[in-house]
Amino acid sequence: MHEVLCLGSVRAGHPEHRWGGQRSEPPSPNTVSGHRKGEGRAGRLPPLLPCRLSEARWRRRARAERGALPAGTAELTQTSPKMVSSTEYGSHTWDLLLTVDHQHEGVEKEIPLQVTGDLHVGGLMLKLVEKIKIAQDWSDYAFWWEQKKCWLLKTHWTLDKCGVQADAKLIFTTQHKMLRLRLPNMKTVRLKVSFSSMVFRAVSDICKMLNIRRPEELSLLKQSEGTLKKKKKKDKNSKEPATEDILNLCNSPVGSGLPANPGLYSKTMTPIYDPVSGSPASSTMTWFSDGSTAEQSCSILALSHPTCSPEMLAEMYQPRTLADKAKLNAGWLDSSRSLMEQDVQEEDQLLLRFKYYTFFDLNPKYDAVRINQIYEQARWAILLEEIDCTEEEMLIFAALQYHVSKLSLSSETQDSTCESEVDEVEAALSNLEVTLEGGNKSNILEDITDIPKLADNLKLVRPKKLALKAIKTYWFVFRDTSISYFKNKESAQGEPIEKLNLKGCEVVPDVNVAAKKFGIKLLIPVADGMNEVYLRCDNEDQYARWMAACVLASKGRTMADSSYQPEVQKILSFLQMKNWTMCSQAASEPENVDMKPECFVSPRYTKKFKSKQLTARILEAHQNVSQMSLVEAKLRFIQAWQSLPEFGLSYYVVRFKGSKKDDVLGVSYNRLIRIDMATGDPITTWRFSNMKQWNVNWEIRQVAIEFDQNVSIAFTCLSADCKIIHEYIGGYIFLSTRSKDHNETLDEELFHKLTGGQE
Repeated sequence: MHEVLCLGSVRAGHPEHRWGGQRSEPPSPNTVSGHRKGEGRAGRLPPLLPCRLSEARWRRRARAERGALPAGTAELTQTSPKMVSSTEYGSHTWDLLLTVDHQHEGVEKEIPLQVTGDLHVGGLMLKLVEKIKIAQDWSDYAFWWEQKKCWLLKTHWTLDKCGVQADAKLIFTTQHKMLRLRLPNMKTVRLKVSFSSMVFRAVSDICKMLNIRRPEELSLLKQSEGTLKKKKKKDKNSKEPATEDILNLCNSPVGSGLPANPGLYSKTMTPIYDPVSGSPASSTMTWFSDGSTAEQSCSILALSHPTCSPEMLAEMYQPRTLADKAKLNAGWLDSSRSLMEQDVQEEDQLLLRFKYYTFFDLNPKYDAVRINQIYEQARWAILLEEIDCTEEEMLIFAALQYHVSKLSLSSETQDSTCESEVDEVEAALSNLEVTLEGGNKSNILEDITDIPKLADNLKLVRPKKLALKAIKTYWFVFRDTSISYFKNKESAQGEPIEKLNLKGCEVVPDVNVAAKKFGIKLLIPVADGMNEVYLRCDNEDQYARWMAACVLASKGRTMADSSYQPEVQKILSFLQMKNWTMCSQAASEPENVDMKPECFVSPRYTKKFKSKQLTARILEAHQNVSQMSLVEAKLRFIQAWQSLPEFGLSYYVVRFKGSKKDDVLGVSYNRLIRIDMATGDPITTWRFSNMKQWNVNWEIRQVAIEFDQNVSIAFTCLSADCKIIHEYIGGYIFLSTRSKDHNETLDEELFHKLTGGQE
C-alpha cells in the first residue's frame, strides 16, 4: 500500500512533495487521487493500481529522497563529481605553502605542506625542517607572516589560534640579520641584530656589544626623506666613500645571536678604562669577547677621530627653521615593535642616537665610549646648527673641539700622566662606611632646618610697547621657588611690589662676558601666555648664585637641594671659559698653528669671518681649556651644551584642539613647550611634575594631557606619528624613576606600560 501511495503522489504532482521536504504521508481513506467523496466526478482519473517497483529503482528513489533531490534526477547523481571522504584525505587538512630563506643552491625555497588547524607552530617548524632535509643549525629561524607583518614566536600556539589559513604567506627566516648603524660620531658599524625582538631589547643588545652603558637613553632613528634630499643631490656624480669606514662587528657574540653576558655591567664586574685615553683594559675585554678585534673596536669608539672637512659639513642636512628641526625627529622607531614590523630590511642603515637627554651617572672610569658618543652627538648638533648658540658660545665649543682633536691625534695621549688607580674593593668599602655612618649629621640637620635665601640689589627690565624697556633697581629676595622685589632694602619687611612664582617657568641666560653683561631672562607662565621678565646682575658671582636658584626653582626645587652648589660651580666654570685673555703669541702668529677653523664652527660663522680671524679667536678661547685632559674636555663640552637654552628639546609640528593654525611642540625631559612657528617664541609651558594623566585616541591620532588646576590640552601631530610623542612623554617619566641603588637593572615591563599603545 505504501509503495502505491508514493508512486501516486509522484505521478499526480502531490503538493507535499518538495526539494528537501519530508516523506509523503499516506492519503486518507476518503480521498482517491486527491478527490474527496461526494465531489463532482467530472474528469475523475481512474484509481491507481498497485504495482511492485523493481528493487534497484526503489533504492535509487529512496536515495534521492534522503538526499533532497527530486525523483526525476535520481539517475543524474551517477554523473556528479565524486566527493572525497574525510577518511581518504584526513580530517580538516589543508595545503600551506611555506617559503624558506636559505642560501643553498639547488634546493627549493617554496615548500607545500599538508597541515591542520590544531597543529602548533613548533610542530610546523619540525615538519618543515624534516621535509627540507638540509643539515644546518635552524635554532635562529622563525616564521614571519608577510601579510600581517608579524612574527609567530609563540611556538605552543596552534595555527587556528594564530589565525593562519591557507592563503597565509609564511617565510621561515633567521631572526638575527645584518644591520648597518651610523653612530653619533658618524662612523658606521655593521653587526647582527635581532629583527624579531622589540626595538628596546634590540638597542640594549647593541649597546652591550658596543660597551655603552644606560641603553635606555638611546634608540634607533630612520632618516626621513626630507633630510636626505640635499645629500642625494650632492652625491649624484660622486661615489660614496662611506663603505670604506664601516667597522664590521658581525663576529661578536651578541651579533651572532648568543645571549650577552648578564654580568657585563654588574657592579662587581664593570669594565675599567684608562681615565685619560679612554681605552678599555684588556682584562675586562674577556667578559664579552676573547679577541683583540673587540678591544680595538671599543678603543676606536672611545676616541675622537680627526674632524670632518668643510665640504662634508656643507653636504649634510642643516635645519633652518623649526619645521626643519621637526623633520629630524620624525623617524624614531617604535620601541614596542620589532625591526621587521617597521619595514626595516637586512643591510639597511639606521642611526643610533641618544633619544632622551637625561645622561644618568656619567662616570669617566666606565663610560669612555658613552662619553665620547654623547660628545660627538653634541658636536654635530652645534656644527649643523640643530641647536642655537651665541657667537661667544660657539668660540668656546670650537676651542674645546680643537683641544680634543689635538689630544686625540697626539701620541702623548697614551703616555700622559695617569691618575692613580684606586682599588675598587677599597672604594666600595669606603662608600659603604660613609653610608653606614650616615655622613655628616650636622650638615643634614642644617639642610632640613635652614632654608637658604638670596637677597640683593638687581636691575629689573620689563619690555614695553614700542620697543621701549623700563630698567630700574629693586631689592630682590629669593625664597623657596619665588622671587619678591621691594622698593629698597628697608621696605623688605612689608608687602612686596610683586611676587613671581618661578615654578614651571623658562630660564634663559642672557650673557656676554666680554661686555660685562650678566642677564637672566624669565618666561613665567600666566593664563594668557608667558610673562617676560629680565633680571640684570652686577658680576659673575651674583649671576651664578641667582641663575642656579632660578634653574632649580623652575624645576620645583629650592636652594636647600643638594644640587644647588654644583649648579653654581658649573655656571662659574662656564663663565670662566668665556672670560679669556688674548695670548700675544697666538694673536701675532695664527698662521703657525695647524688648524682648519672651518671644521670647528658652523657654516654661518665661516661666512662671517675670514679663516685667519677665526683661527686667532679660537686660539684666544683655547687658553682657558688648554690644561684639561681629554675626558675632562669632553665632559666640559657636554656641560656647556647642556647649559644652552634649547638643550634637550625635540620639536614636532602639531595642531592644538580648537586652534586654526599649526604650532611647534617642544618635548624636553621635564616639560612640554608650545612655540609659535612663525616667531619661535614660547607661548606656554607645561611641566611633567604637574601632569596628572595622558592618553591617546588612536582612531583620530590625538594626544590628550591633563595637568593640575584643571588644565587640559589636546593636539594632533602633523610632522610625525603621535606614537612618537606618546613614547617621549612615557620614556622621560620612566627615566625619572632610575636611582643609583638599582642602576644596573631595568624594568622593561614598566617601560612598555608607559610607552606602549593599544592601536
